[in-house]
Amino acid sequence: MSNNQKKQLSPVQQEYQELQKQREIKRPVVKNCIKAFLIGGLICLIGQFIQDFYIYYFDFTEQTAGNPTVGTLIFITMLFTGFGVYDRIAQFGGAGTAVPVTGFGNAVISPAMEHRTEGFVLGVGGNIFKLAGSVILFGVFSAFVIALIKTILIRWGGL
Repeated sequence: MSNNQKKQLSPVQQEYQELQKQREIKRPVVKNCIKAFLIGGLICLIGQFIQDFYIYYFDFTEQTAGNPTVGTLIFITMLFTGFGVYDRIAQFGGAGTAVPVTGFGNAVISPAMEHRTEGFVLGVGGNIFKLAGSVILFGVFSAFVIALIKTILIRWGGL
C-alpha cells in the first residue's frame, strides 16, 4: 500500500494493516518454484521417454510421435487422477503439474468423477469437459484408437 493511501486510513485501519502484515503467512516462493520446476521437468522427461518408445518400437518419426505421446500422457494422468495419485503429486508439485498436458488430463477427469453418480451420459459425458466441450472427448479418443489400430496394422500387418 502506498504512503498516500496509508495517510487516508484512520488510525484503527492503519493498526489493522500492521497487524495483518505481522500475521500473514509467509509463502516459500523459491521452494515452491523449485518443486514446480522439478515435477514439471519430471513429467516432461517421462513424456520424452514415451516419445522415444514410440519412435524406437513403432517406427514413428519425431514429427509423428508427438500425438500418441500426448494421448498417452493424458491417459496416464486420467488413470492417476482416478486412483487419487495425481492429486498427491499436484499437492507437492503445484504449478509444475498444471502447465504440461497432464494438467489438461486432470482438468478433464476431475469433473467427470464428481458427477459420475448422475450417470454416464448426463453425469460423466455432460461434465467431463466443462472447459472444452464433450465433443473433444469422443474426437480425441476415437482418433487415438484409430491411430493405434493403424499403427498395429502397419507394423504387424504389412499394409
